Amino acid sequence: MPTGTRLSVVPVVPPKSNLLRPWHYDRALYRKRNEIQRLFRRLKGYRRIFSRFDKLGTMLLVFSFAFS
Repeated sequence: MPTGTRLSVVPVVPPKSNLLRPWHYDRALYRKRNEIQRLFRRLKGYRRIFSRFDKLGTMLLVFSFAFS
């Protein structure tokens, strides 16, 4: 049993398939966690684009209109 369950933490990540005593996890909660992680990855990508064209004010306006 993982250490976190003694601290009343609910496991969200599924166990490895070769584990002898796998724990139970909430699949719906895992999917939500995955969606949130992908959202942050996309936001970081947009930040990379905006910071590259931050010096050019007109390009920043073009990108802001394109992605809104």
